[in-house]
Amino acid sequence: MTATDAVDRPLVHEARYRVRFDEAGPDGRLRTSGLMRYAQDLAWQHSTTLGFGRDWYLERGLTWVVRSAELEVLGPIPMGVDVIAETRVVGQRRVWARRRGEFHDDAGAVLAWVHTDWVLIDARGALIRIPEVFGEAFRVPETTGQIQRVALPPTPDGAATRTFAVRRHELDPMDHVNNAVYLDWLEEAVVAAAPDAAANGIDALPRRYRLEYAAAADAGMGLADAAWRDEDGAWSYRLTAAGGPEVFRAAIDSGGGSR
Repeated sequence: MTATDAVDRPLVHEARYRVRFDEAGPDGRLRTSGLMRYAQDLAWQHSTTLGFGRDWYLERGLTWVVRSAELEVLGPIPMGVDVIAETRVVGQRRVWARRRGEFHDDAGAVLAWVHTDWVLIDARGALIRIPEVFGEAFRVPETTGQIQRVALPPTPDGAATRTFAVRRHELDPMDHVNNAVYLDWLEEAVVAAAPDAAANGIDALPRRYRLEYAAAADAGMGLADAAWRDEDGAWSYRLTAAGGPEVFRAAIDSGGGSR
C-alpha cells in the first residue's frame, strides 16, 4: 500500500454481493433498482465501519436521505453472479455529500456506476449542516458543485399516466418509500407506456438514469405518474402526490458514454 492509498482509504469501502433469485427480473438479470439498494447498503456499511452506525444517528436525531442520483448500467448482471461493489465519498458541501459507487465483475470490468447525492436531516426533517467530525473521519474533500437536478418540461397531453397508492412493503425503516422503489415505479411506467421491450429500450446497454427525489412518499399515499418519450427517444417521468406537489422526477437515456 502506498502513502496515497493509506490517506484515501477512509474514503472508500468495498463489499461483495451475490445476485439473489428474488433480486432478478423475468430476464434473469438484476433489476436496476438492485444497484440502488446495493449502493445505499454499502454507504451504511462504510459509515458504520468508521464509527457512525445507526445508533449514533438515532442518538442525535440525524439521518441521511438520497436527494438525487445518476446511474449508468453498462453490462448485464445475471442472477447468481457476484458483484464487487465499491463506494467512495467524492465530496461534501454544507448539508450534502456525494458518493460514487462502482460495480465490477470478478474480472474487473465495470458493470455500472452511480453518483448519489445525500442530504443530512434532523428529527424534524429539516436540512442540517454536516458535523465537522465527518470530514475528519472520512477525510472528505469539499466540493464546489451542486446537487444534481432533473429539469423536465410540462407533461404532454399524450403521456402515459397511472394512479396507485404506496404499499406497506415499499416502506423502509424511516416509514417512507425507499429510494430504490421509485426506480421500480419508473421502469414499470415505461413498460406500461411501451410494452414491447425492443421499443421501450428499458433493457438497452448502456442506459443512463437521472433521478431527483423532491419529497418523501409515505404509507398509503395516493400517487399519480406520467411517462413520455421525447423526439430523441429518451424517457421522462414525473411522479406527484394525488392532487399535490411533485414527489420524484427522472429521465432515462439509452446510449451515451460512461464516466
